[in-house]
Amino acid sequence: MAATRLPGTPRLLRALNDRAALDLLLTRGPLTRAQLGEMTGLSKVTASQLVERLEERGLVRRVGEQAGGRGPNAQLYAVTPSSAHVIGVEVGPEGVVAACADITGTVISRVEQSTKDTDDPVGVVHNAVVQAAGEAGADMSSVRRVVLGTPGLVDPQSGEISFAHDLPRWHRGLLADLRRDLNIPVFFGNDVNLAAVAESGTGAATGVADFALVWIGRGVGLATVLGGRLHQGATGAAGEIGYLPVAGAEVPHNASRRGVKGAFQAIAGADAVKTIGKQFGFRGAEAADVVRAAVAAGPAGEPVLDELARRLALGVAATCVVLDPPLVVLAGEVSRAGGAALADRVEREVAAITLVSPKVVVTRVASEPVLHGALRMALDAVRDEVFGSTTD
Repeated sequence: MAATRLPGTPRLLRALNDRAALDLLLTRGPLTRAQLGEMTGLSKVTASQLVERLEERGLVRRVGEQAGGRGPNAQLYAVTPSSAHVIGVEVGPEGVVAACADITGTVISRVEQSTKDTDDPVGVVHNAVVQAAGEAGADMSSVRRVVLGTPGLVDPQSGEISFAHDLPRWHRGLLADLRRDLNIPVFFGNDVNLAAVAESGTGAATGVADFALVWIGRGVGLATVLGGRLHQGATGAAGEIGYLPVAGAEVPHNASRRGVKGAFQAIAGADAVKTIGKQFGFRGAEAADVVRAAVAAGPAGEPVLDELARRLALGVAATCVVLDPPLVVLAGEVSRAGGAALADRVEREVAAITLVSPKVVVTRVASEPVLHGALRMALDAVRDEVFGSTTD
């Protein structure tokens, strides 16, 4: 019996080869046709056809020549940066920061907009997005996706913000309003989850399939990555570790009311950090200032770090005895201020009070992890869209 030929197989193979070549050009830099052929295992003829196809679609361009050999210099090709753009937006209680990146991931503009004295979140985001695109020299028609990082719950089903203490003007229906206003695909992402996306891309969790990120700053939060994918839970509440019932704090029974602190937030949040510092003679305008001063003080500041680590370990341990991740990343302003001195203490304390002993490290994302996580999430989706349609 003759073998059945699957319909569309050549087209599928072309699409797979095109995507492999584009990914190589993104990660390895400019390459010749011959180099692409060698790295993808394609023949010279097939590799040449592939490059011609991508060049016709405007996805790759010639960027120079490579000398060598007796014949003419080989043309070098790279992904066309302007073939698509994305915009990431970090939303806070006092303002928004927006950045525009081209499809290679290069950030080419960054703008800030204040949210003070305004009741129009759509207008604020609109202005930030348009300004970011304008300063990047990108036409709005080339912006394929906007991802906004926001504190609070993001419903995995609807994509809407369902609960946000710090953003009273952000409400259900806002996502549709933004999409209508910008006429671009817009998506919300929880800020701590986006920080974990950035951490897995360029930070301490690069190449790690399972890890937890604990955010200690103005608020506390948790992001969990399992099998390389974010775990958000049925309602988006996975990671709201501030409401974790822990020893040493009263457990509220009206947690959904605005202004109510959860038990873990009460003992490990910014106000608690300031209280710990004050007990040992360390003060600062922000919680991170207190921790930074304690680290700088050497032995005199160790009691502050010891007490903070003991409290943080309660939340980290509760997470780890359920998930048993090999790695925990401490992120947020307080964690960065505490550095390795704080992370090492948390690691020892968790191992002492549980049967698990994850490695605990401080974030390695240099700055604005939420913003960079939003850009990375947008880029991953847009590359799939743009690079996945090369054979249409």
